[in-house]
Amino acid sequence: MEQPVCAQKAPFKLVLEAGKDYWWCACGRSARQPFCDGSHKVCAIVPLKFSVPTTTDYWLCGCKMTAKPPFCDGRHKSL
Repeated sequence: MEQPVCAQKAPFKLVLEAGKDYWWCACGRSARQPFCDGSHKVCAIVPLKFSVPTTTDYWLCGCKMTAKPPFCDGRHKSL
């Protein structure tokens, strides 16, 4: 199974808008981290479409190893 590229060993803190659709880069190849720019087309890993219930700060995974995509679960601390 193909492994994602670690985009960074820290999460991305962003204000996300409630009800808006986002595409989280799961492969780690996007130049628009943490969001997809289509770079996954060279691999088998696809982006994750998601939305949030409340407009507020969110921490999105940057290492691409989270067990709770697209949100950071702290796994970058063990890399």
